[in-house]
Amino acid sequence: MFSTEDTIVAVATPPGRGGLGVVRLSGPRALEFATGLITYPGPLTPRHATFTTIRVSTAHGGTEISRVVDHAVATFFPGPASYTGDDVVELSAHGSPVVLQAIVAAAARAGARLARPGEFTLRAFLNGRIDLPQAEAVADLIDAVTPLQAQAAFDQLQGTLTRAIADIDAELFDLVARLEASVDFPEEGYHFIEPGALVDALVQVRTRLTALVARGRQGRVIREGRVVALVGGPNVGKSSLFNALVGASRAIVTPLPGTTRDLVSEAVDIEGIRVTLVDTAGLRETTDAIEREGVSRSREAARVADLVVVVRDGTVPEVPAHCADSMYEAPSAPMLRVDNKCDLPGFVACAGALAVSAIEGTGQRELRMRIAGELGATFSGDCPEITNTRHLELLERADLSVGRALLAVQRAGGALSEEFVLADLQEARLCLEEITGRRTSTDLLEHIFTRFCIGK
Repeated sequence: MFSTEDTIVAVATPPGRGGLGVVRLSGPRALEFATGLITYPGPLTPRHATFTTIRVSTAHGGTEISRVVDHAVATFFPGPASYTGDDVVELSAHGSPVVLQAIVAAAARAGARLARPGEFTLRAFLNGRIDLPQAEAVADLIDAVTPLQAQAAFDQLQGTLTRAIADIDAELFDLVARLEASVDFPEEGYHFIEPGALVDALVQVRTRLTALVARGRQGRVIREGRVVALVGGPNVGKSSLFNALVGASRAIVTPLPGTTRDLVSEAVDIEGIRVTLVDTAGLRETTDAIEREGVSRSREAARVADLVVVVRDGTVPEVPAHCADSMYEAPSAPMLRVDNKCDLPGFVACAGALAVSAIEGTGQRELRMRIAGELGATFSGDCPEITNTRHLELLERADLSVGRALLAVQRAGGALSEEFVLADLQEARLCLEEITGRRTSTDLLEHIFTRFCIGK
């Protein structure tokens, strides 16, 4: 999987028809293979768009027939100043799948190999053009469905996480070097860092790691999204509120109780968070077998959701037998209570509930803010440096290692041997190196890059 000796080719634009389609070649023979496909008579000027036509050969009745299949723009990026670090040629043609596949097939007949998922970005990593967090950010940027997701991914692609990790690692490296120097001269009694200075330095490193971990836990919400379930009794307006939040009539709304009998879900952008919103069946006792199954699924949706929005009809007096909290087993997720129909006469909001109108739109802006707040994802200023679970877990391990070293030094009052502190600090550095890819297994690289699309 990790050979960079051959030349690879793939369609770099999404499947389907479009105005433009790009075929990308990368490797030592990329320019040779591309030149054989185009009719432009001269050499391609590096990083200049060259208008040409594409000529491919096909077998017909045992005879090779050469024919022009499309106009194209050819752009040559010599390595190492290219996306992958190798020679790269991109052929921009019309976005016809037939034409693009004909170009790829012609390149393959010339000797290019079909690229595997993520192989262009993998080569960029192996050639030192980007580090591992930047490579993962490429996939996150492609997969982004909200502006906040895209901004967080782009910031990481620009190196925000890399710089934060590098600063912490530089401090750890200095401490490790001083401690190792002390270990190298035990008889002379040299100590290249005093216990008090060591404690101060470890406190500073721990503070930076802890802050990064805290922001990373918020950042996971941006990258992974969350599930929010709307629950409540029949005819309280759950489906109307669902449609209002989605911005489309996805759920059926009628005056009849029990209209919603199955879960309806839709991905929406709420304050930059990708939220999977789930509309559920009204919670009530029923003899209808289908509705009873819907009620069962509603309770299950509340159990697994990250946030439960309990909707009540504010025009109906709340009595203990119908309190929202008693409709289902209390979920482990946080609960947000909403009283709907505040536009109607007789509306009375319960204490602690948010008054909204699914029809008039009253309170919906505040509801979105409250949902984001309950999910722990209210952001001001820059996006968190960390959104990736892998990075967060490794940072947490590094934080624990530095914490152990700090606690040991404080308890020993400076009498602890440097070897014990060194072991914890070196473990912390190994975690940081695994984040950046300086120390990464082949299995991990395969896991990361196989989730990329082909052509990227």
